[in-house]
Amino acid sequence: MSVARSGPSNSALAQAIDLLPRDMGLAIASLGEGVLEQLEEIRLRVGQPLELCWRQRSTFLAPDGGLTTSPDRSLRVSAGELSHVLHRLTQFSRYAVEEDMRQGFVTLPGGHRVGIAGRAVVESGRVRAFRHVTSLNIRLSRDHPGAARALLPYVYDRGSHRPLSSLVLSPPQCGKTTLVRDVARRFSYGDFAPGEAGLKVAVIDERSEIAGSVDGIPQFDLGPRVDVLDGCPKAEGMMMAIRSLSPRVVVTDEIGRVEDAEAVLEASLAGVAVVATAHAASLEAWRRRPGMEPLFDARAFDRYIVLSRRHGPGTIEAVLDAEGKPLGRGGR
Repeated sequence: MSVARSGPSNSALAQAIDLLPRDMGLAIASLGEGVLEQLEEIRLRVGQPLELCWRQRSTFLAPDGGLTTSPDRSLRVSAGELSHVLHRLTQFSRYAVEEDMRQGFVTLPGGHRVGIAGRAVVESGRVRAFRHVTSLNIRLSRDHPGAARALLPYVYDRGSHRPLSSLVLSPPQCGKTTLVRDVARRFSYGDFAPGEAGLKVAVIDERSEIAGSVDGIPQFDLGPRVDVLDGCPKAEGMMMAIRSLSPRVVVTDEIGRVEDAEAVLEASLAGVAVVATAHAASLEAWRRRPGMEPLFDARAFDRYIVLSRRHGPGTIEAVLDAEGKPLGRGGR
């Protein structure tokens, strides 16, 4: 199954272009809406070509404003231009705080993430800051209402009238966040099974990517029954939500730490369904990550959904039950 995806909204693209030097931004904007709707990343590296990453290909921006696949005939990013973007970045978003920079990214309003590379300052074995930033990766966030339609029969049990805890697995850029956002929206609106009422949903949005909140207000439509804990660490947020918000479903992104796994297990014991994502190419690879095997052994998740980009972002390769056995045909 392949989930169709829409391009970035005009506001999303405007936010990205607003970060860039004027001439660079105008050149990208002039490529035309039909081309830009497939744009996923704008990558800047000092002394290297400005790279534009699309759904199925990578190109460079030419000095005349066109596209080229030749690095030798492309526009190169100067240190001054990258410094301009970094300066704009720290002013553009109130979320450009030191803690974000330590993690190697800054989240913009609307859920767009800017990845950072350069010289890391390490103290006591932890990255404390980045100096001499040499690369920036502007990742455009997308919303796609309806992305979860094909999965609804797998994530809700109509016999017992309960949502099912589900973990979405894939490498980066395969549509995990888009998928769980739409699951949250459909549970919230009650648009998941005929005759069923909407459910209370708590979104633990540590990186501000699911709801894309600005000043605590979600910029993506998540429906009338969603409470968002924005910028809140996942493990702590899940426990806070269970204690005080009485959700039927908790939705969160990128679980990977031992404390995240412990919180998921606590939620499952409390009778709350958890819909989450994790970076892994397969269920077996995820189980090998520290702290994850106990979740599998405890059957904390009822479903495992494996995504890829084989037919574009959002390709569903497999839907597995709590024991890892296939439930649906993948790759369509």
